Amino acid sequence: IHVNLTKNIIKACKKACVKKIVYISGLGVSKNNTSSYFVSKYKAEQEIINSGLDYTIFRASYIIGKKDYLTKFLSKQMENGVIIIPGSGKYLIQPIFVDDVTKIILEAIVEKKFSNKIVDLVGPQKISFEDFVKLFAKNTKTKIQKVSLDDAYHEAKHNPRSVYGLETLNILVGSYTSDAKRLEKLSNVKLTKISKML
Repeated sequence: IHVNLTKNIIKACKKACVKKIVYISGLGVSKNNTSSYFVSKYKAEQEIINSGLDYTIFRASYIIGKKDYLTKFLSKQMENGVIIIPGSGKYLIQPIFVDDVTKIILEAIVEKKFSNKIVDLVGPQKISFEDFVKLFAKNTKTKIQKVSLDDAYHEAKHNPRSVYGLETLNILVGSYTSDAKRLEKLSNVKLTKISKML
């Protein structure tokens, strides 16, 4: 989907004389990353870069809003009364608020300073997954349970209904972070702190 759909979109853009592509990639994407998700995202990025079209590629961290993937994922676990944390939970995430993302994307569409750039789309704070889960579940009766990484990966490989899939685990424990000050400087958007996102 990442690669072939991107190829088709590039063809459609050229046919319709669309001049610019804004693409949401993933934080952690690089030519050296061996995760199948990141490899496919990297290949899609290369298709866009080599297309001859103007582009802005955003390598996004977790985008937080009311119905984002991570919020729905944790909320579903909360319905069962327990949120599972694989491993230590000390690995870092750097979520960004959806309202900030929309402002930055709008700028990328109209401002030349975003032309032909790859930009890490991250929030202003790095936080351990464990601390994020605690904040997320604050003032609820939800229990937080740690399982070993080995057990989490074993479950992901052998149980199609496991809480965490293989790629979800790979992305989560990768501790992918970046420099939010660069994004704030480029975009002139004051990034929202985690406490206000939640």
